[in-house]
Amino acid sequence: QVQLIESGGGLVQAGGSLRLSCAASRRTVSSYAMRWFRQAPGKERDFVAGMIWSGGTTDYADSVKGRFTITRDNAKTTVYLQMNSLKPEDTAVYYCNADSMLTRTPRGYWGQGTQVTVSS
Repeated sequence: QVQLIESGGGLVQAGGSLRLSCAASRRTVSSYAMRWFRQAPGKERDFVAGMIWSGGTTDYADSVKGRFTITRDNAKTTVYLQMNSLKPEDTAVYYCNADSMLTRTPRGYWGQGTQVTVSS
């Protein structure tokens, strides 16, 4: 069973920063690609960033490249999404995801989601 426990969302002003966390088991992070998606009201769930635990291969959506960074803590088996220079259009529910491949397709196992709100 894959469990993904998210934390770290909140309200921030434009230009600010937030860090999201996603805790999982070692078996999960070593077996799956770990990804972040987001979904704004009335919109589809979109890929944000992802990584392969071993080797550290990463991928980013163009809309967040240069502002967001996905990292990992091997000891804590936790994946982070560091979000800098936040914009109002980054407002969404952010979901941690584990899937068999590092793609941009929304499938696989999901966390409960955490709200990120960026005020202008």
